[in-house]
Amino acid sequence: MWAAATRWVACFVIRPTRGAIGLVALLGESIHGIVTSDRLAVYGSLSPDRRQVCWAHLKRDFQKLVERGGAATDLGTEGLRVVDDVFDWWHQFRGGGFDREQLQQHIAPLRQTLRAALAAGCAVNDAKANTFCENVLDIEPALWTFTCHQGVEPTNNHIERLLRPGVLWRKNAFGCHSVDGCRFVERILTVVQTLRLQQRSVLDFLHQSLRAHRQNQTAPALLASR
Repeated sequence: MWAAATRWVACFVIRPTRGAIGLVALLGESIHGIVTSDRLAVYGSLSPDRRQVCWAHLKRDFQKLVERGGAATDLGTEGLRVVDDVFDWWHQFRGGGFDREQLQQHIAPLRQTLRAALAAGCAVNDAKANTFCENVLDIEPALWTFTCHQGVEPTNNHIERLLRPGVLWRKNAFGCHSVDGCRFVERILTVVQTLRLQQRSVLDFLHQSLRAHRQNQTAPALLASR
C-alpha cells in the first residue's frame, strides 16, 4: 500500500511490490514538490533536493545501533543526541520561539556534528553500521530540507497517521484478493482521508456520490475549493 498526502489531499495506491512501479503510480514520472519519506531504497531515484528524510525513522535506526552494542554503540548514542537536539530546536521554532534564519543557525553545528559522526562510523568494525553511515551520507542534504522550506516537516508522521486505518484494515481483512478489490480499497481510503483532512462529512459525500451516479448527474468534487 502506497500513500502520499498534502495538508488537504491524501492519495492511496495498491501495487504488488514496493518497487519503482508503485512510486510512479503514486507520484507520477516527475515530481515538482518535496517528498518526505523514510529511507526505503526506491526513494533513491528522487533528487536529494526534492526529499526530506524522516527523522523519526532515523531516530529508530540510531537506537538500533545502540542496542547492537560493540563498535556501533558510540555512533548510535551520538546520533540520538543530535536527533534530540534537532527536535528540540524544531519544536521551539514551531512554537514561535524564533524565526527560520535562527533555526538554520541552531541546526548548522548539529549538521556538522552528525556528518562527522557518520564519516567516522564508516570506519568502525561493524559492517551494518558502515553501510548505514554510507547510505545516510549519500543523501545527507535530504536530512535538512525542512530547515529551508516552509511547509516541510522533519518527519513523515502526517502520512503515517493517515495510513493507520488502511494498515488496520489490511491486518484484519488480510488484504485484497482481486484487482477490483484493490481499486475499491485505494479509492475509498483516498476519499475518506481526503475528506477528513478537509473537515468534510464522509457520509454526506458518499450519499451525494451514489445519488449522482444513479441519476446520471455530475459527481460532487472531492477537491473542494478552500
